[in-house]
Amino acid sequence: MPVCIFRDGALKEIELDIAEGADIVMVKPALAYLDVIAAARARFDVPIAAYNVSGEYSMVKAAAERGWIDEPRVVREILTSIVRAGADIVITYWAPEVARGLGDE
Repeated sequence: MPVCIFRDGALKEIELDIAEGADIVMVKPALAYLDVIAAARARFDVPIAAYNVSGEYSMVKAAAERGWIDEPRVVREILTSIVRAGADIVITYWAPEVARGLGDE
């Protein structure tokens, strides 16, 4: 099935949620639905929250523990991509690290 079918379905759900009184909408998992975040931002005038779910977090942690990736750099890229897609709010397990500067003391 074309990706647009899934995105259009998600946008219809968001539209229904807003019609029912939602003041904010959440998209999760964030990375798999960056296109939905971007489309929702373009179409709706409500805050968009993106939930960077535990599976996304765990994949990065596991790869970093094995020395395959530079975790702070990858985290910055991930969170930047979510914001660039149009999220107003990002909910992430990396919040404590981000608050401390991702190791850039």
